[in-house]
Amino acid sequence: MVAVALTIAGSDPSGGAGLQADLKTFHQFGVYGEAVVTLITVQNTMRVSRVECLPPDLVREQIRAVLEDIRPQAAKTGALGNREIVEAVAEAAAQFDFPLVVDPVLISKHGAPLLAEDARAALIERLLPRATLVTPNLHEATALAGFAIEDVAAMRRAAEVIHKLGPRAVLIKGGHLRTSATDVLFLDGRSYEFPAPHIATPHTHGTGCTYSAAIAACLARGFDLPTAVEAAKAYITEAIRSNPGLGRGAGPVNHHARVQMEP
Repeated sequence: MVAVALTIAGSDPSGGAGLQADLKTFHQFGVYGEAVVTLITVQNTMRVSRVECLPPDLVREQIRAVLEDIRPQAAKTGALGNREIVEAVAEAAAQFDFPLVVDPVLISKHGAPLLAEDARAALIERLLPRATLVTPNLHEATALAGFAIEDVAAMRRAAEVIHKLGPRAVLIKGGHLRTSATDVLFLDGRSYEFPAPHIATPHTHGTGCTYSAAIAACLARGFDLPTAVEAAKAYITEAIRSNPGLGRGAGPVNHHARVQMEP
């Protein structure tokens, strides 16, 4: 049986982030990818100049169409745009009988807002309790936990605080730490650390999308959560290291990076 994963996310016409990055990642992990579009951006490696959200009923109907025909074994969310879309996705997720990875995308790599201020409460109250895993970066974890995060010890504390918001597990990504790119997973009362060296490159566009998609792909293939994170961490680290150097700004990672996991 072919594993299937679903992304519910925004579109990046430059292909480095959003549902384009997710689909490339699913394919690289040997998973059939499906995509529900939430918003459309006008962007490249240098700028984001426009963000247009789709009507929430159109998002809802896309999800319904997917579930009634080719049902996934895992799903992930990316940029959701506004409160109405968050609520539509949360309503659908209440019926999911498969893992859901929530990447709480607040802003783009270039600083453009991808989630309205009034949507944050809906994300916390409606969607996070439906999540198998939430994957904030340090900026997003700070917003969710309510305090500054500058080291791994603070990441561990923040993960426990965010866990109380309802997700089964929390993965805080430490790509912006000063010392190393260590991530912290909090699951079933235990913390796991996934260290990696910092890689000096501006080409990290779509890192969060790609990482969460890799985790979702592994879950679709039946891996447990720590194993899924371990495989996804190895993949995103190599994808950053071997980036193709495309574009005149913050270019994409290498979605052709080798996947290090057992079939």
